[in-house]
Amino acid sequence: MFILPSFADIYKHNYHILTATSLILVAGGKGLRMGSAVPKQFLPLAGKPVLYYPVKKFIEVFPDIKIVLVLPLEHLSYGNILLQAFENPIDLTVVAGGETRFHSVQNGLHATENDGVIFIHDAVRPLISNELITNCYNQAIAMGSAIPTIAVTDSIRQWNGQKYAAINRDHLRTIQTPQTFRSNIIHQAFQQDYNERFTDEATVVEMSGKEVHLIDGLKENIKITTPEDLIIAETWIQQH
Repeated sequence: MFILPSFADIYKHNYHILTATSLILVAGGKGLRMGSAVPKQFLPLAGKPVLYYPVKKFIEVFPDIKIVLVLPLEHLSYGNILLQAFENPIDLTVVAGGETRFHSVQNGLHATENDGVIFIHDAVRPLISNELITNCYNQAIAMGSAIPTIAVTDSIRQWNGQKYAAINRDHLRTIQTPQTFRSNIIHQAFQQDYNERFTDEATVVEMSGKEVHLIDGLKENIKITTPEDLIIAETWIQQH
């Protein structure tokens, strides 16, 4: 279990409290595995589009948060679907994505400030909690980054060229979002040229020479990729 620093610890160590908070919501999916012509992040979930739920949670925690929605160029007009899902107006900036996730996040960063905390979240993870958002923010201020993870519970085997060998799952973690950073750290990291070894924002930061810090994630913080995932998420929402 990862131990979070408290705000008392932050003040004690004279950390600068950053006030400019931004959310880059990465919504590049096209819904191919969902069998839908509508991008999966805009599919209905309990009466609202999927990406409505994470945005709602971030606004609950940070009412003044700047929201940057990154969409494929051909789907920019879909941003209106998110706006219409809220009864009250929200401040939303829509930018076009790029060829890869790296380029999409890079485009989103151009719309954020360089003195604050930046959350980068998958638009198709609707079941995030207020507590996880707060924990990520606190750790990013104190340590520079917060990467949510959960322990691997299934048995894992890896092909070694001759056979499948068992791997100690105690040494493995599944990575989630929101991957959260002090903005100066993530802005500097994304000044690098693209590398095919970039798998997420954490690897970009690591390859810039900075250490990243893990934090306990949330089991229900699933990524919607199949119709079955949508059913699971809707059941969870109805029960909670």
